[in-house]
Amino acid sequence: MRVLVTGASGFVGRNLVPALAETHQVTAVVRKPGSSVGAAREVVVPDIASEDLDWRPILAGTDVIVHLAARVHVMKDTASNPLEEFRKANTDATMRLAQQAAEVGVRRFVFMSSIKVNGERTTGSPFTNTDPARPVDPYGISKWEGEQAVRAVCQGQTMEPVILRPTVIYGPGVRGNIARIAGLVRRGIPLPLGLVRNRRTMLSIGNLIAWVKLAISSDVVGSLPTLIGDPEPVSTADLVRHLAEGMGKSARLVPFPVGWLRTLGRLARRGGDVARLTEDLEVEPSIGAFAGAVVLESSADGLRSYARLIEPSA
Repeated sequence: MRVLVTGASGFVGRNLVPALAETHQVTAVVRKPGSSVGAAREVVVPDIASEDLDWRPILAGTDVIVHLAARVHVMKDTASNPLEEFRKANTDATMRLAQQAAEVGVRRFVFMSSIKVNGERTTGSPFTNTDPARPVDPYGISKWEGEQAVRAVCQGQTMEPVILRPTVIYGPGVRGNIARIAGLVRRGIPLPLGLVRNRRTMLSIGNLIAWVKLAISSDVVGSLPTLIGDPEPVSTADLVRHLAEGMGKSARLVPFPVGWLRTLGRLARRGGDVARLTEDLEVEPSIGAFAGAVVLESSADGLRSYARLIEPSA
């Protein structure tokens, strides 16, 4: 099968393309030449948001698109109109790609969306794929609109839409909070997270790859969005414990009251960071979304494996 992957040089793409290349003929779309691994063909597209971009010559002969390329969540956005900037890359560019893919006969369009379409946190019960969309920030809104654009384009066409909403992803090469926490654990720095008992569904890069492979190859795909995550949630304290175990170190967790953490976070203008460490974001993975089965590793195993691969200098 001929699969085209956009955003192939990003964290997910660098892990996904070699895995898909084991069984498929993969075209990797990248921003800079020489930045993909394992692809049969590399195509350079400096700006996917360009309104003049003609995808049709690139897409000729493609069976399935896995659309990863996006303007990702920005912690401190300096754009004068963040929503407009997110829409250019995540909504408008996605629609143009889907339209041209339908024109040239692509069979399936796999769109990597985000759990942020469901919302920022859960209270009492996990997100499911039947919940209404409640995006809060510009990134989540643009991804929700991107989903709608893909579905609108596929309406009445032979191209099938597959919408994947991953939770926070971890694995070799990841950046952000998980990498920062892992670095602190490796350096043996005590963390005031010993009393955190939240429930957060995470997603190992290995599990994500398993979902994408099934999304590509399944004979039947569901009509609802597919929520993807590890089988069970973990607390932030357990996250630290699993990382420490994988590194062969002790988890240095300080029993600091969660309410104090939130107060200090607000005073330091880091309330959002503390919220992500202390609140729930639990997902019920859409196991039955495809005709087929996906075997998932646990977060405990995935986090320990990831920790063993972290460079000592991290």
